[in-house]
Amino acid sequence: MRYTVVIPVLNQLAYTRQCVESLLASGSPPGSLLVIDNGSTDETPQWLASRPEIPSWRNRVNLGCGGAWTQGAMMALDSEWVVLLNNDVVVAPDGMARLLDAADRHGLDAASPALVEGPLDYDFLAHARAFVQAMGDTIRRGWFHGVCFAVRRSVFERIGFPDTDRQLGGREDVEFLVRCMRHGVPVGTVGATLIHHFGSITQKAIKEATGQQDLGDRHHFYAKLGMGWWQRRLFKARRRRQALEWSRAERRGHDLSMHMQRAGGGWQHAEYL
Repeated sequence: MRYTVVIPVLNQLAYTRQCVESLLASGSPPGSLLVIDNGSTDETPQWLASRPEIPSWRNRVNLGCGGAWTQGAMMALDSEWVVLLNNDVVVAPDGMARLLDAADRHGLDAASPALVEGPLDYDFLAHARAFVQAMGDTIRRGWFHGVCFAVRRSVFERIGFPDTDRQLGGREDVEFLVRCMRHGVPVGTVGATLIHHFGSITQKAIKEATGQQDLGDRHHFYAKLGMGWWQRRLFKARRRRQALEWSRAERRGHDLSMHMQRAGGGWQHAEYL
């Protein structure tokens, strides 16, 4: 199999159903999907049981995003690529195939699609077609995002799987990105396809239910990366500066960028990572 799409879920069945249906409509075969249920207490288990053509696995406890990613990647033994995907997204037609074709074309071993975040109050399919026509050859080398990123299996064999440390609290993607960069893994974000992201729905629900401001420990996160106070400031400043440069360069030709936000019925360019 060329790829397996690993989708960690915790409740939020409406988004999971929408995500799965979007993937199927975009051309992904049912057997290429793998839903990891992190102990949902809503109707997610019943819905997955009613869709036996879609592979799934249920955990008795919440292993966190990193734990589910690693679990799914280890189960996808026969796939050249593992695509780690949030459940609160919809994808463009042929989204996974276009993502991996672009990764091969650009020589990448980890790659993300272009991203729109916010309410889905516009014609996504029409926007995606226009976006890909204008931005299909665009690439941001050296960065991918945690909403959706495809990893070639050889990368896991070389540097390991995503960190399962629960104290990272949603920063597992950045930890894995930094690890890729330190080991010289070619990574990037490509304009060959587009996804819409509603915006960390599961994390927001957990924070609202628990009253937590942060699901992890950012000091612990930076300590794991070996970054002190000054290194953290440099790391953040460089990311902001690079995102701004990318966004401005991309907007010159088409007033589009690889990371956009939908707000108030209009478009904003996200000038951060």
